[in-house]
Amino acid sequence: MLRTLNPRTRRVVLDGILFASAIVLSIVEGMIPIPAPVPGVKMGLSNIVVMYALFFLGKRDAFILAALKGLFAFLTRGAIAGLLSLTGGLLAVCVMLLLGAVTRGGASYFMLSVAGALAHNAGQMLVVSAIYQQIATLAFVPVLAISGVITGIITSLILRSFLPAAKKLGLDIF
Repeated sequence: MLRTLNPRTRRVVLDGILFASAIVLSIVEGMIPIPAPVPGVKMGLSNIVVMYALFFLGKRDAFILAALKGLFAFLTRGAIAGLLSLTGGLLAVCVMLLLGAVTRGGASYFMLSVAGALAHNAGQMLVVSAIYQQIATLAFVPVLAISGVITGIITSLILRSFLPAAKKLGLDIF
């Protein structure tokens, strides 16, 4: 069905499907308890959708989805959550793009996913540090770095396992 639409309509429809998927994954990950010594550690499941968009649709779609995720967080969880999501998501996309450019496309999904997760956490820490202006927030950095590596590995594995299904669903239309 998507293949019969004109390219512009296809892109809008696909971005809508991806955004809806990101919302669902965000809700699902909110239901999964993560035992961590700092608040806010999540698996980053909705970031799989942003990575998919970046790798297969382009930077424009990835930035749009990261921004929409931030808006969704703002509308459902408040201004700080929205700012954290927006900053982390946009920084993650920028770092993945930069790493891809530096390696001339030679970076694996694994490398890009881990770098994106670490950048996402770094962006959030910058916002938290700016808002609360307390040096104690830096105590979260080691835990967030470890969780970023772990979640980056997990999200890259999930993305790789999803790709054959995406092709069958016709999501590789560009």
